[in-house]
Amino acid sequence: MNEPQTKAGDGAARPRGKLITLEGGEGAGKSTQIGHLLRRLGAAGIEAIATREPGGSEGAEILRKILLSGVVKPLGPAAEAILFAAARIDHIDNTIEPALRAGKWVVSDRFSDSTRAYQGGAGEIDPRVLNALERVALGDLRPDLTLILDLPAEEGLRRAARRRAPGETLDRFEGEDLRFHQSLRASFLAIAAADAGRCAVIDAGAPEAEVADAIWRVASARLIAAPAEQEHGA
Repeated sequence: MNEPQTKAGDGAARPRGKLITLEGGEGAGKSTQIGHLLRRLGAAGIEAIATREPGGSEGAEILRKILLSGVVKPLGPAAEAILFAAARIDHIDNTIEPALRAGKWVVSDRFSDSTRAYQGGAGEIDPRVLNALERVALGDLRPDLTLILDLPAEEGLRRAARRRAPGETLDRFEGEDLRFHQSLRASFLAIAAADAGRCAVIDAGAPEAEVADAIWRVASARLIAAPAEQEHGA
């Protein structure tokens, strides 16, 4: 995994793509902001695709339905974490890695940090179990940038409720109580603090356009502008 460059169809070396992940609690606006980010990457001449977890590939989408239905909940967070890892393996093998090897950037709505927050932080799984699952599922793959959209749990749940269609039922995690969602927020912030080189916390309570601007400033500074400056000896 993670070859520094790949061969394009015409035989020319093509740089490997970048993996950007967006994380955060319910209602933080990840899907909306991914749309803004993709448009800005395109305007910068960068080919990028959007994906999601759980899901993002044929096999992983099947597991998504099972996980979000709640039927696995009685088996406990460890069983859920194992199924999330299985979905992630299929997602990486069939969507993420092929795109990165082709030089495309991948922007994912959730990735491995969600397992650490939902099943690790809120579910209290032993970190050693999560480390083992990550070794199996991710191999050498790590996000180049993780954007954590931070929002008070109460506001996130209100937003999620407003976007829900009439009669639509809560999924497995939306239906958890406020304490669970507050724990999620704390877990994501702890992840960001422990890996500041990879993660950036974005205030998701700001207006949509301001959030999009903040995301673009971080992404362009860390993944676009910085490499260019280094090449010119800046």
